[in-house]
Amino acid sequence: MKAQGDYTIKSYAVIILAAGSSSRLGRPKQLLAYRGKTLLQHAIDSAKATKAKQTLVVLGAVKELINNQIDDKGIVRVDNPNWQSGLASSIKAGINALNSNSPNLDAAILMVCDQPFADATILISLLAKQAETGDAIVGCSYDDTKGIPALFHSSLFTDLLSLEGDAGAKKLFDKYKEVSSFVSFKQGGIDIDTSEDYKNLAK
Repeated sequence: MKAQGDYTIKSYAVIILAAGSSSRLGRPKQLLAYRGKTLLQHAIDSAKATKAKQTLVVLGAVKELINNQIDDKGIVRVDNPNWQSGLASSIKAGINALNSNSPNLDAAILMVCDQPFADATILISLLAKQAETGDAIVGCSYDDTKGIPALFHSSLFTDLLSLEGDAGAKKLFDKYKEVSSFVSFKQGGIDIDTSEDYKNLAK
């Protein structure tokens, strides 16, 4: 690891983790309508609005159905055949695809599509915080926890590839706390897992 404040980021990608089966909802949350678009399309548009060098979408469950409703040819679609093993498999699929397609990028932002308020403003705030602090990790803080969207310097890609099961990248916040910082994302705790969540979103 480098010293604190020694992680320069000039180019980055956004990886959207959208491979889950939405088992609690009973239908693909990726395709739920919100403000005239699907939740996944909102995430794609937000990612592209940050001027990321590359936007990757990791798909797994019902990938054919979701693929047909993605309105953007400028993204990289990544297949995760191991999506049932948990979130870590999607992170690994995204990082592996990024290493293959754009091996010289400095960082990746991980996000999901079921946080409807994770927009370009939040993603840009991660980049601004990283430029200010020079830290290797910049995540979001909300509801007394820390989570995604989160930015990871490329020196941590090996750590992301070592994740297993349903564990996300949150464990790296503690492992590298000396080079981690966070931005406040008050609506970050709002995600869509159930029909009730979606009804509340529409209110």
